[in-house]
Amino acid sequence: MIGRLLSFTAVLFVGLAVEANAQPREVEIFYDQYGRQVLLDPYTGEVVEIREPRGSFRRFEEEPIYRPRYDVEPPRDDFARAHREERMRQLGREPYPSMDPLPRYDDFRRLPEPVYPQDDYGYEDEFAREDPWYRPDQPPVQNDTIERRSLDENDMVAIPDDRQPGSIIEQPPATGSLPDVTQQPEPGRAGATEEIAKIQVLLDRVGASPGVIDGRIGDNVNKAIAAYRELTGETLRTYDQEYVEAQLQATGGDAFQNYEITAVDAAGPFVASIPDDYGEKAQMERMGFVSVTEMLAERFHMDERYLVALNPGVNFDRPGTIIRVANVGKQRTAKVTRIVADKGKRQVRAYGEDGKLVAIYPSTIGSAATPSPTGTHKVERIALDPEYTYNPRINFQQGNNTSVLRIPPGPNGPVGTVWIALSKPTYGIHGTPEPSKIGKTESNGCIRLTNWDAQELAKMVQVGATVEFVE
Repeated sequence: MIGRLLSFTAVLFVGLAVEANAQPREVEIFYDQYGRQVLLDPYTGEVVEIREPRGSFRRFEEEPIYRPRYDVEPPRDDFARAHREERMRQLGREPYPSMDPLPRYDDFRRLPEPVYPQDDYGYEDEFAREDPWYRPDQPPVQNDTIERRSLDENDMVAIPDDRQPGSIIEQPPATGSLPDVTQQPEPGRAGATEEIAKIQVLLDRVGASPGVIDGRIGDNVNKAIAAYRELTGETLRTYDQEYVEAQLQATGGDAFQNYEITAVDAAGPFVASIPDDYGEKAQMERMGFVSVTEMLAERFHMDERYLVALNPGVNFDRPGTIIRVANVGKQRTAKVTRIVADKGKRQVRAYGEDGKLVAIYPSTIGSAATPSPTGTHKVERIALDPEYTYNPRINFQQGNNTSVLRIPPGPNGPVGTVWIALSKPTYGIHGTPEPSKIGKTESNGCIRLTNWDAQELAKMVQVGATVEFVE
């Protein structure tokens, strides 16, 4: 896989010890998908230095997938040999049994396998690789199964404001019956890191949406980091954990908070499942959530699997349960009069009356089979929690459905919880039932956002606002 770079620019001076009289020089810093800092000369494009990540933020080389054990050439004297072995043991690298006179060391221990090595993003987790040399110290973590139950009623009240209802609490009650949700899962187990999740929370708060908060580096995070400078006038120093913590405290406090599941949360109502076929969707009363975890993940802008991994062993169906969730910011309240849909960057940019950038959202915009419009159009109407009318004669055909269908409203409907209609017939800006796929898949010509981003934009945009499609 070609390494993805975290596309933000930071200017600093680095003293390079190339010559005795080396002078400080201006460099640009990027991050690749392994978490390494890549320093580039902005004038020549030359790679000045590659810095390995610290601590748990460790990634693996592209080739080879793993390093085999190896023998080190023995030192010429016993003192040097003893010094080397002592140093290796200080680093936690115990020798393996061997027939050779010298011990062997595992110089590249893999982190345990992630909780969900297979995801539905359309690709296989790059860290879920088999390492025949690694002998785990404990059994692998098993995925928790989310059981979804069927209810008699499928009706659901109007979508409430973010994080309502529910109780945010400072500290969980001191009782032995509750799980210890203050403990973080090991980063390698969920294929995610707390450091990246904190950055995602910070980006979400300032209006540079990273999409779902999942603790993973990706294109949506890269674009949001670049947008951070446009929105705040500052460079986001992602490599400086103290700086990130300070910015979190300045924008709303800790990145994570404890939340108590309420009886309303547990009651739903939920639906048993969401069919793929539009004909079957049309027979349902509502396209509601299928589980408490799906509902809470969307409320706190999180990937559902990351929410579960953040709270191992928790029963989400029990009222009173304390869980750990992202501490996202409040919805923005500016008046948006201009929207730019960037097809190349898969990004929506919202501008206020003064022409200043208000927010940036990752998006899915059209496809080769069903391209999005070109040129400039206007917002004609805005609908919250809309139903969807499927008409294969003017849009696309799904499956064997050849007649017009009415698909009921709900967060799992084809357009999610928002429809912002454009002056171009049948096209609009809308939500999605699959927030984790935003920016990674294609749409049927419209502009698709996460439900929470679409809701925020719908409350800011004005009827008559321009929507410009750019390549």
